[in-house]
Amino acid sequence: MKTKKLVLNSILLAIGLMLHQFTPALGFPMQPDFALATLFIIMILNKDYKTVLIAGIVTGIFTAMTTKFPGGQIPNIIDKLVTVTIVYGILYIIRERLNKNVVLGIILPIGTLISGTIFLGSASILVGLPGGASFGVLFMGVVLPAVIINLIAGFALFKVFETSLRRSGLTRDFNI
Repeated sequence: MKTKKLVLNSILLAIGLMLHQFTPALGFPMQPDFALATLFIIMILNKDYKTVLIAGIVTGIFTAMTTKFPGGQIPNIIDKLVTVTIVYGILYIIRERLNKNVVLGIILPIGTLISGTIFLGSASILVGLPGGASFGVLFMGVVLPAVIINLIAGFALFKVFETSLRRSGLTRDFNI
């Protein structure tokens, strides 16, 4: 079972990397973070913190390598580590109480909002924001649209993986 989870997590991380690499920037040198959506799916499928933290570190490294934000490498890693910790805490509280679709509907937008806020905050401190744009302008112009995009894309990705797991008979291994 551990090998199956490791393989699925690796596939999800690879898909997140590819989506992050090929997603164009939204006006500013920032983009919706589909790697984040796949990270949240990994978090929903895996209950142990160690797996989630490792997935967060790997996602942070992948997004740092493919960022379109000038100097966004360190802010990407910081934002993924902090986001994983906060979202894991939220998941710990709501996971057993709510339907998976409701959990996904809560985690995707809140997690994306947390991630975008931490990314912009750490980037503004470490490297500055591009083009003299203010935090508020980037938040409204990039983070909020990314929340909506990640919600839709995350649901679509989750449904694809859920269907794949059902057809392969692996649903009991992943508690779906």
